[in-house]
Amino acid sequence: MFLLGALSSVADAIGSGAGTAGLNLQLNAGAIAPEAAVLIALLTCLLVDLAGEKAASRWVPPICYAGLGSALVLLALQWNTPDLQPSFVGSFLADNLAIAFRAVVAASTLISLLVSWRYVEQSGTPVGEYAGILLAATLGAMFLCGATDLVTIFVSLETLSVSSYLLAGYMKRDARSSEAALKYLLVGSAAAAVFLYGASLLYGLTGGATGLDSVALALRTSASPVTALALVFVLATVAFKIAAVPFHQWTPDVYEGSPTPVVAFLSVGSKAAGFALALRILVGCFESFDAQWKLLFTVLAVLSMVLGNVVALAQTSMKRMLAYSSIGQAGFVMIGLVCGTEDGFAAMVLYMAAYLFMNLGAFACIILFSLRTGSDRIADYAGLYQKDPLITLGLSLCLLSLGGIPPMLGFFGKIYLFFAGWADHQYLLVVVGLVTSVVSIYYYISVIKMMVVKEPQEASDVVKAYPSINWSVAGLPALRTALVGCVIVTAVGGILSNPLFTWASQAVTGTPMLVQAIG
Repeated sequence: MFLLGALSSVADAIGSGAGTAGLNLQLNAGAIAPEAAVLIALLTCLLVDLAGEKAASRWVPPICYAGLGSALVLLALQWNTPDLQPSFVGSFLADNLAIAFRAVVAASTLISLLVSWRYVEQSGTPVGEYAGILLAATLGAMFLCGATDLVTIFVSLETLSVSSYLLAGYMKRDARSSEAALKYLLVGSAAAAVFLYGASLLYGLTGGATGLDSVALALRTSASPVTALALVFVLATVAFKIAAVPFHQWTPDVYEGSPTPVVAFLSVGSKAAGFALALRILVGCFESFDAQWKLLFTVLAVLSMVLGNVVALAQTSMKRMLAYSSIGQAGFVMIGLVCGTEDGFAAMVLYMAAYLFMNLGAFACIILFSLRTGSDRIADYAGLYQKDPLITLGLSLCLLSLGGIPPMLGFFGKIYLFFAGWADHQYLLVVVGLVTSVVSIYYYISVIKMMVVKEPQEASDVVKAYPSINWSVAGLPALRTALVGCVIVTAVGGILSNPLFTWASQAVTGTPMLVQAIG
């Protein structure tokens, strides 16, 4: 009923246009030009894949670079566009908030692909299919960032989710990958059902409208227990996408079992789309329940920061450690969401952009180490500086940035979040954030100490048998480019934090929904 009613309203709106000009005005298709570039790259990859694996290995990478690069350029051209018009009959809006988060998603996919090629080729799986599924997940995440209609949100969410399930189980010969995909599918399907039920309640409360503006108007005029129930269902879905406690159970197992490049994308691209959804639907729709959802998110933020960083202390796997670290990082970002101020929202955008480089840089180092040793255990990194200074330096800088050590980019990201929280009197969140940041520094530095401080005779057996470094192998130059690029941005980005914060502030001031909420 919910889907049929929504599709009927779309058909009526399109039918009301006067000829071609009216249809163009209703669709405003230029707003999704970046997504069109990604879609063209996706279809081209699938067509090239039909020509054989040899042709795919040669042509798929440049096709992906061209599509994602074009998307980033088109997003830059859309920045600060005056007289915003909703696209596709009000179901999509390319405001500055959507542009910023779509850029984070596209950039995370680009870097994930750069670090993927050697990994995928070494596993013996088709390159074209892998790139096609990852680009499909990117499409879903980018549409989710700007979706302003319940149906569009659900379709985008499912496009992202189903593609993520396929990517998690892409290593068919690996039992852990299949197990990760099955767990992710079961938990993700439950989350999708929860969201759809909450959306159906909102659809009923509005009398048959699916646009977020209509939902917000209806909730302002009629607050009821049903509205509170819908809020709980929607909030549970958002918490699942950003891996907030207690909806985090899938994260460690999926991160450990999935292919590492897939984990890199899920840790940034999927999480960015989840926070964009949180801003779009909670800030935009549940204004009348502002105190309630902020209280719930305060609890989620505290639990995420405490559990994520404390449990990470006991991990022996790098991927599981970064899984719990990502849960704690989501708690930090939620501080800005709870504030509901211009500085808070801007700090969210800034931190997600910083998290993109420092987290993907860490994953690039982990992938390179795994390709050369086949190991993921933290203990096997002992004495690595003797054999591979690049991984040692890159991983050290990225982990220090994740821990918030100055003058790294992550330090300034956290400072802006804590400053916004303190200015908004969110003292509990700031204090918990500061304490758990200290805890996180302990396990990050433990890894660095493992790599650097060990004496030559104390190096792990894996490092003692470390292969000779050869960068001419297919796929490794792209991985090195991504690694060096992420490390440089992470290391020197702190110097450019003020221009970055200005960019993040423009993302907020150029979004009418956030301006209205702040006012």
